[in-house]
Amino acid sequence: MSTRQLRLGTMLHGASGNMSAWRHPAAQADASISFDYARKIARKAEQGKLDFLFVADGLYINEKSIPHFLNRFEPLTLLSALAGVTEHLGLVGTVSTSYSEPFTVARQFASLDHLSGGRAGWNVVTSPLEGSAKNFSRQQHPEHALRYRIADEYLQVVKGLWDSWEPDAFVRDKQSGQFFDPAKLHTLNHHGDFFQVQGPLNISRTPQGRPIIFQAGASEDGKKLAARHADAIFTHQPTREEAQAFYRDVKQQLVANGRQPEDLHIFQGVSVIVGDDAEDVERQYQTTAALVSINDALNYLGRFFDHHDFSRYPLDQPFPDLGDIGQNSFRSTTDEIKRKAREHGHTLRQAALEAATPRPLFHGTPEQVADGLQLWFETAATDGFIINGGTPDTFERFVDRVVPILQARGLSRRDYPGKTLRDSFDLKPPVNQFTSQ
Repeated sequence: MSTRQLRLGTMLHGASGNMSAWRHPAAQADASISFDYARKIARKAEQGKLDFLFVADGLYINEKSIPHFLNRFEPLTLLSALAGVTEHLGLVGTVSTSYSEPFTVARQFASLDHLSGGRAGWNVVTSPLEGSAKNFSRQQHPEHALRYRIADEYLQVVKGLWDSWEPDAFVRDKQSGQFFDPAKLHTLNHHGDFFQVQGPLNISRTPQGRPIIFQAGASEDGKKLAARHADAIFTHQPTREEAQAFYRDVKQQLVANGRQPEDLHIFQGVSVIVGDDAEDVERQYQTTAALVSINDALNYLGRFFDHHDFSRYPLDQPFPDLGDIGQNSFRSTTDEIKRKAREHGHTLRQAALEAATPRPLFHGTPEQVADGLQLWFETAATDGFIINGGTPDTFERFVDRVVPILQARGLSRRDYPGKTLRDSFDLKPPVNQFTSQ
């Protein structure tokens, strides 16, 4: 029996599988804009006692974007609706620090935490796509390092605003007429390089002290930001050895920032296919992969490189030398794509098709999938996984067939330990910076 708790989340990401999975016979083609679909997945995740459901987001599209990016819910609106149809499931959504205001975001996530009884989580991103600037009246997209400097100060402001009120500040004494205790109100008065925010926040301290903070990405700047501020990281490494190196690095950076290794959970985002045998798994994979045309795959690949036009290159020649293209967008992802193409001698066609439908790291019978997850967990490659179905109908099979095996092995919980996402993560209550309590 394992003494550590394997943590699990899932992603609402249109029809799971790949960019063309909406065409799959089992798919709901409008999944990205269907509340009924989102509610079904959320309830299935709660049935499996998963920690949280995760909603990604982006701020720029064009005609070459992934289909379910063209038409999808704004995360906080969707998560607020899901708060009313779930009881224990954490509700995590992406909001950019490059194209929003700290006061507004602090208030929105505090509201979600209250609405859900303490289940809110914020996935902090700096927005990799340069086109985002065009939608926010900006002349240009901030370069990578500057985006993370902005994010660092942004998080300081938001966390300060969440500390505006002590837990018992609102006394609401009808007899005396006292609504709140002024001694338990704290005004931030932040004056920094990027933000000037007075405060206080116009909503009380939240049920879990403050929402859980996720950081997405694997760049050096991203890891530093997470080690300072985050409760969890959403990342992806293609091999267990690379994941172990990432895990060691982040945990060491936590200690260097005066924190404990258990203060932050690392989640690997993984695709999964569950089948009856190897033949069934291969059939599921090939059925989903065959839905993607080469033109769609080139467009998908181009998105990671800030919508670079790959149609200009010969398909069956070696992957092109792109120089620094991609360094100011999905940096860790584009570096990995270029590295793999170089090391394996991939043509552009091979690189594009693999990027569009990567073969899941964890595939096989329920026992084989459970074995793979357990191995990564028990060899310090991750603290948990964010499960994305390798086909549109994978997630239900994962909950029905893999989760019970993990539970039987003592790796996964059979019930929730409390009401909040902080309870599920077994994280200490946050200290209010104004009271040190």
